[in-house]
Amino acid sequence: MLNAIAQSPLYYDKTGEEHYNIISALHKSMRSSDANASLYWLARMLEGGEQPEYIARRMLRFAAEDIGNAEPMATVLAESVFEACKKIGLPECKVHLAQLAIFLAKAPKDNSAYVGYAKASKDAKETLNLPVPMHLRNAPTDLMKELGYGKNYIYDHNVKGKKSGQQCMPDELKNRKYL
Repeated sequence: MLNAIAQSPLYYDKTGEEHYNIISALHKSMRSSDANASLYWLARMLEGGEQPEYIARRMLRFAAEDIGNAEPMATVLAESVFEACKKIGLPECKVHLAQLAIFLAKAPKDNSAYVGYAKASKDAKETLNLPVPMHLRNAPTDLMKELGYGKNYIYDHNVKGKKSGQQCMPDELKNRKYL
């Protein structure tokens, strides 16, 4: 009886503030490359009753947002773990999530895809009507070719170094850099 009283249940509110605090702690622990803390917060969520698919989905997002091109296989592994969670469920998928948490925490970090896309998205929303440069346009018909579609396009594979340096942005954004 005393053991039952002494053992209080884990506090984990799957719909309230603590839910978001703990997923935030997991995310930030992985970003800080702290594999031990990552495992702890993962265990807090799982032992508190969180659905493994929710955690796997958040880790899949983390793989692209915080690791990105520093280790492209992170996204592949995260997708595999997400599928494992759906296919085998609890309790077996806990080890898959633990493996992924350790991998993501220890992986090199790069958020350039996340930051770069945010900048490009802002420009795209503000310049939705800018025309595609003529040399980049598709020219499947003779009329389009006569109108100049695709004219002066440089096929990069045919130049030394495989980089032509041709302008691919609209004139109004030709000097814009997102990376």
